[in-house]
Amino acid sequence: MVNIKAVRKDVDECAAACSHDVVLMAVSKTHPYEDILEAYDQGQRLFGENRVQEIEAKFPPLCERPQGMKLCLIGHLQRNKAKKALSLVDRIDSVDSIPLMDELEKHLAGADRVMDILFEVNSSGEEQKSGFADEDELMKGVSHLADCPHLRLCGLMTVGPLGFDEEKNRKAFRYVRRLYDKLNAAGYHLAVLSMGMSADYRQAIEEGSNEVRIGSAIFGARNYDA
Repeated sequence: MVNIKAVRKDVDECAAACSHDVVLMAVSKTHPYEDILEAYDQGQRLFGENRVQEIEAKFPPLCERPQGMKLCLIGHLQRNKAKKALSLVDRIDSVDSIPLMDELEKHLAGADRVMDILFEVNSSGEEQKSGFADEDELMKGVSHLADCPHLRLCGLMTVGPLGFDEEKNRKAFRYVRRLYDKLNAAGYHLAVLSMGMSADYRQAIEEGSNEVRIGSAIFGARNYDA
């Protein structure tokens, strides 16, 4: 059973307590399209998936999806799958390197399209995490946007540290919030600060997140054997 209403209520209450709006993304990886449609029927419009292959296998083509449904790629994107990803999603939230930016730009320029993106920041410094490694690397990516006119930077995304250490989570979220504020102060007009998942979205909202990515709390435990 899809638990979208209870999760949305809690997110809205957390957002109200922090005096800012928060968008809920329902992360549906390993769950069937029927569950996604159930969430859609209950008013959910923004969805996230981790893998290009799963999106291709599970979702109908963009033109055949229900009105208003928006799908974002939130998992690491390999350059050899960049062209395919562009045909499947409305936004790529996991842009994490200049070579990936160049690959996306090449295909978008050929199709005369613009794609919304987020820059992923590795806020915890963990080697197994994707993302721009630090502020200097992020700013190089931001500067490189001048060479990628078909990429539209809409915000930043991060995944909190492994484990359930609240102070480490908050430190990571504060770091990305500072970068987000710095870029907006410089005139980049970013709208999305995507931080927080099922285990830590309340902390993320308190640290300024305005978009949370929630999967298991909505759809239940993931089935990796399916």
